[in-house]
Amino acid sequence: MWAYVVRRLLVTIPTVLAVVTICYLLLHFTPGGPFDSERKVSDAVLANLQAKYHLDMPLWKQYLYYLDSLLHGDLGASFRYADWSVNDLVARALPVSLAIGGTAMVIAVVVGVAIGIVAALRQNSAVDYAVMLVGNVGSVLPSFVLGPVLVLVFAIALPWLPSGGWDDFAPRYMILPIALLTLINISTIGRIMRGSLIEVLSSNFIRTARAKGLPMRVVVMRHALRPALLPVVSVIGPLAIASITSAIVTESWFSIPGLGKLIVNGASDRDYTLVLGLVVLVTVLAVFLNLVVDLMYAWLDPKIRY
Repeated sequence: MWAYVVRRLLVTIPTVLAVVTICYLLLHFTPGGPFDSERKVSDAVLANLQAKYHLDMPLWKQYLYYLDSLLHGDLGASFRYADWSVNDLVARALPVSLAIGGTAMVIAVVVGVAIGIVAALRQNSAVDYAVMLVGNVGSVLPSFVLGPVLVLVFAIALPWLPSGGWDDFAPRYMILPIALLTLINISTIGRIMRGSLIEVLSSNFIRTARAKGLPMRVVVMRHALRPALLPVVSVIGPLAIASITSAIVTESWFSIPGLGKLIVNGASDRDYTLVLGLVVLVTVLAVFLNLVVDLMYAWLDPKIRY
C-alpha cells in the first residue's frame, strides 16, 4: 500500500503543474490588470509597481519565477492587499474555512449515514418518505436559496442567531453556515446510503446471515454496513470539494473571512498571486481527499488491491 501512496503522490506533481499553468495563462490573457482602477496613476508609479511584482518581464519569465517561488513554499505577495503575502492571507482564512466546512462534513456524514440506515430498514414508511423529502429538498435548492431562508427564519423571524459576521470562532456565528453546508451534504449522503443499503440487504450473503438466526442489528452492523458504505465513501471526496465551492456563496452571504471570500475578492481584484495560491491549495486538497477515499476503499473492502 505504501508503494501505491508514493505513486499517487508522484502523480500529483504533473496534475498540480497542469492546473497552475492553465490558471496562470487564463489570468494573464484576460483583458485588464491588477493595477487598473478608476484612479489613474502616473507612468512612473505604474512602472515601479510592475517592476516590484515582476510584471515587466516576459510572460514565460514571470511563469518560471512564480514556479521557483512555489517550489520554495512561497505563494507570492498579494497585489491588492498591501504588505500581505498570500501565505499570510491563506494562513488566516484557512482555519476559518476548515472549522466550518470540516465540522459540517463530519456532521453530514454521521447524520446522513444514520438516517440512510433508518430509511433503508423502514422502506416505504413515513420515516423513509421524510428522509427522501429532506434529500430532495437539499439537492434541488442551491446554497444561495437555502442561505437566505435560514437567515429569514432564525435571524429575522426568530431572532435567535446573528445573520452574519464573525467573532473569532464564536459558536453562535458558526451555527447558520454549518447548518447550511450540513443540510446540503446530508441530502446527498442520506439518499446514497439508503439506496446502497437496500441493495446490500438483498444480497445472498445477507440472506444467509439472516437464515442463521442473527438479529437484524448484528446483520446490519457486522455484515451489511461496510459494503454499503462504499458508495458513500466514493462521494465524500467530491462533496468535500463541493463544500469549498459552496463556501464561496456561504462565506460571502454570512460575511465570513474564509477562503471563499478570498476567492471572490482575488478574482474581482485581478490579484494573480492570490487566485493562483488558492487554486494550488484547492488542487492539493482535492488530490489528498481522493487519496484518502482510495485508502478507505481498501479498508472497507479487502478484495480491493492496489
